[in-house]
Amino acid sequence: MKLIAAVSADWGIGKDNQLLFSLPTDMKFFRTMTKGAAIIMGRRTLESFPGGKPLKGRENIVLSRDPSFCPEGVTVVRTLKDLPERPDAFVIGGEAIYRLLLDRCDTAYITKVDAVAPADRFLPDLDALPDWELAEQGEPIEENGLTFRFLTYRRRQEEAL
Repeated sequence: MKLIAAVSADWGIGKDNQLLFSLPTDMKFFRTMTKGAAIIMGRRTLESFPGGKPLKGRENIVLSRDPSFCPEGVTVVRTLKDLPERPDAFVIGGEAIYRLLLDRCDTAYITKVDAVAPADRFLPDLDALPDWELAEQGEPIEENGLTFRFLTYRRRQEEAL
């Protein structure tokens, strides 16, 4: 599994169930990376999409324990053991889902914004975790008054730990 997220300098990912930044280049990157793949999210992440509708061109998988939650166009998974093993899947949030599935991911695509915004949800700081390493770093991009980079983290192999 892979993880994909846009984060602030302090690893914030959202506030009040909304993204912290509006970056069209990052949205295009997200669409390109996840198109045709499975995306795994929590209920609140799905509800944050326009109209609360699933994203087109992807298999939308939602983790939710709520038995009454069964929106059209998504696969609802009630427990982790029922989550299909999909190496091509992307974990897309929110905070609880990232934390729950981080150990199952081998790659993380991070859009790191060189700014801090008020956040109430955070991704674990991959730079501080010994089993993750920065593998690739793109050039700085400026958009909407913000500077950001595309980063790729990879889980360290057992022998490297």
